[in-house]
Amino acid sequence: MNPYRGDVALVLDGKAHKMRLTLGALAELETALGADSLLALVERFENGAFGSDDLIALLLAGLRGAGLLIDRETLLNSEIEGGVMVAAKAGALLLKRAFSVADEAV
Repeated sequence: MNPYRGDVALVLDGKAHKMRLTLGALAELETALGADSLLALVERFENGAFGSDDLIALLLAGLRGAGLLIDRETLLNSEIEGGVMVAAKAGALLLKRAFSVADEAV
């Protein structure tokens, strides 16, 4: 994992996967969540105004952004190591790294 590229790890069914929010992944996420802008998207998560479907969409975008072609149904049926809290923390870190200056992404 390279945090300077925005990489975040997520373990699904015992296997570590890389997530990254590329521009395409962010566009997919905006569409999936019906967000008007990137700022609105980030504010939604920062303000805690997100639900489990939003978190699933974020994780899917991150996995696809890193090249893992996975669908929603597969993710929903996967065991996320550490459960919901780890998934939420990974999602938060994914957003932080996507919008951080490289020397801040530690």
